[in-house]
Order: sequence, then C-alpha cells, then structure tokens
Amino acid sequence: MPEPFISLKNVSKHYSVDLDAGVSDINLTIDKGEFVAIVGESGSGKSTLLKLIYGTLAPNSGELSFNGEHIPGPHEKLIPGHDAMKMLSQDFNLNLYARVFENIESMLSNENVLEKKQKSIEFMELLGIGALANKRIVELSGGEQQRVALARAIITEPEVLLLDEPFSQLDAVLKTQFRADLKRLGNELGITIIMVSHDPVDGLTLADQMFILKDGKLVESGEPAQIYNNPEHIYTARLLGNAFFLPSDEAKLVGIRSKATTVMIYPEWVQLKNSWTSKQFAIEEIFFRGFYEDLLLERKGIRIHAVNTSPGMYKKGQKVQVVIEKWLDFD
Repeated sequence: MPEPFISLKNVSKHYSVDLDAGVSDINLTIDKGEFVAIVGESGSGKSTLLKLIYGTLAPNSGELSFNGEHIPGPHEKLIPGHDAMKMLSQDFNLNLYARVFENIESMLSNENVLEKKQKSIEFMELLGIGALANKRIVELSGGEQQRVALARAIITEPEVLLLDEPFSQLDAVLKTQFRADLKRLGNELGITIIMVSHDPVDGLTLADQMFILKDGKLVESGEPAQIYNNPEHIYTARLLGNAFFLPSDEAKLVGIRSKATTVMIYPEWVQLKNSWTSKQFAIEEIFFRGFYEDLLLERKGIRIHAVNTSPGMYKKGQKVQVVIEKWLDFD
C-alpha cells in the first residue's frame, strides 16, 4: 500500500510557557492535489499545526512524513521549512521598495536570465498582476500585495502551498476574488493547498477536505458537505453553520418529537408561515444581511433562529408559524 502524501501520526506540540497552547495527539492524512482547510476558533492550534507540517516547528512527540519520508524540524535544517513546500504568511514578506517583478524574480536562480524573466511574466499574468510589474510594493493595495506574495510562493513550483489566514486582511470583494484565484491555481497547477482559517466559510467554499480543531485536538474531519449536514459534535455545528440547540422538551414546542436529549437545527431548516396556529413565535429581532435576513424568534422564553430569503416580508413583533423541516439528534 503506497504511503500517504502527507501523514501525521500521534503528533503533539505544546509550549512550555502555556501547556494548554498547541496541539495534542493529531492523526491525519492529506492526499496529493487536495485543497485542505484547517478550521477552528482562535487559539485552537491551527497555525501550530500548519508550522509543524511545514517543518518550522518540531513536535514534542509523534511523527510527520511527506511522501513517506520524515519532515525535518527546525533543529534538523539550516534553513527551516520543507524544500517541497512554500508558506504564504500574513505579513507577505515582500521587499517593499523593490518593484513587483523584482520581488517575484528574486525567487529564481540566475542560471538562465531569459527563462527567469519569461517565467516571472507568466506567473504575473496568471495572477492578473502583469500591469503592476514596474510598480513598487509600497504603491500597491493590500490585495495586490497578496497576489505578489502568492506569485513568489508558487513560481518555484512547490508541491505544497501552505496558507496562514490568507483572507484576514482582505475586504469582502477581494476575498471572493482571491478564493476563486486559489481554487483555480490549485486545479491548474496541481498544487496541494493547506489553508488555515478561523472563518468556516473559507473551508466550506474551497476545501476538498476539512479538519476541525478545538482546544488543540482534531474533533472532526471529512468533506465539507458531509461535515456540515451531519456534524458529529456540537462545536462543529455551531462553528460551521450558526446552529442552535433545543432540549427535547423545548423541541416539542416547535413540533419536533425526538427521543434524543438535544436536537440541533440550522436556521435555514426553519420554515416560516403566516397562517394562524396556537404555537406561534414572535419575531424579536431582524438582522438585514442583503439578499436575506436573520430572524430571532421567541415563544415562552424559547429562542430560535431562522433565515428569511425575502427581506422586508416580516416586521419586528409579528407572529409567525414555525415548521422545522429537518433536525439532527444529539445525546
């Protein structure tokens, strides 16, 4: 049986100043060409795990391998970091007073100057920054600087690209475009991409596989749709979809009959009707989200969330009938 492309076996890393920080007993595998998202709340150990895979941190215990070979830690290499990988950090690590093409060309050797120049042009065009070639980095926007940093990272054609919170400095429009760029690059270049993000939307929209971290432990993994629709843990459901939970006795008030201790419901599983019923919920708050609204509903002290895809249809204080189309049981 072939060795996994990337494998972590019983990997733990803790910091002496804070024994609660880091990761504990991580077991996972990553296939070649996958887009992987490591998702969790702040302090869950995401960045620690990314640095362990890259080789800039060494584990206290366990083994990390790449193509069946040990991933050396910083104490085993003069320049830490695996040679087949590149990491795009949050600070971009660019020469601010050099031009765009100089930042990108500097990653290549001078053995063939013409080839070096042609390849730099090719990757600038690939990322839509060809027109910026002669601009200095200080003259660029944050989104443009990030594209330059990405070009620097992939021009040497690494097998693995590691991204540490790649969308944290981008506004909504740039974030959407950059997500599309990453997905396209992964497909076109065949690079394995491992991304860390605190925003679950990044993982749900991009990843082939997600790893969910909580307090340094891997609590769940799998394809985004599978994890979202059938989460095994309450933490995962809340993290990925703003799910809410009702004990079985309260669930009866919304027409749910369950033998489980608790039921989990996503807001989009709540259907609203204007027809009269003795079990109406009052609209306590309405939060406008553009093409939809988040509604907070209340009845006899029980609060539930719903999504309304027709903004303006309901008013605060209005009473509506609630029908739960789907729920999951949690014991």
